[in-house]
Amino acid sequence: MADSVPESTRRTLDRLYDDPDDRLGSLFELTVDDTTVDATRAIFGALSNEHRIRILEALRDGELCACEIQAVLDAPQSTVGSHLRELRDAGLVNTRRQGKWTYYRIGDTAVLQLLDVADALAEETA
Repeated sequence: MADSVPESTRRTLDRLYDDPDDRLGSLFELTVDDTTVDATRAIFGALSNEHRIRILEALRDGELCACEIQAVLDAPQSTVGSHLRELRDAGLVNTRRQGKWTYYRIGDTAVLQLLDVADALAEETA
């Protein structure tokens, strides 16, 4: 990996540090693996749609069946279904079947904390 560092970066590190190779090694340790990046991107991708955020906010109070989520979004079943599938695939919601109905609930309360953090950040920048 050290060979892939641009020469201009090497020169800068030479000027800044007594042991630029040691610093470069510690910088390489900060590199996140692709699996972690892909998982994080999937979570934020699932959160990057207003319908999916509305679904998660509606699920704060407990589980809802797909038809109830349809009413919350005022959207057709196909739209709601595709958003629920994306949330489920990202691990943000869980499902349970009861007869012909499918109920959805928050998969992990961490997603609610993430939404709260986003709200807090939005308030700070407003």
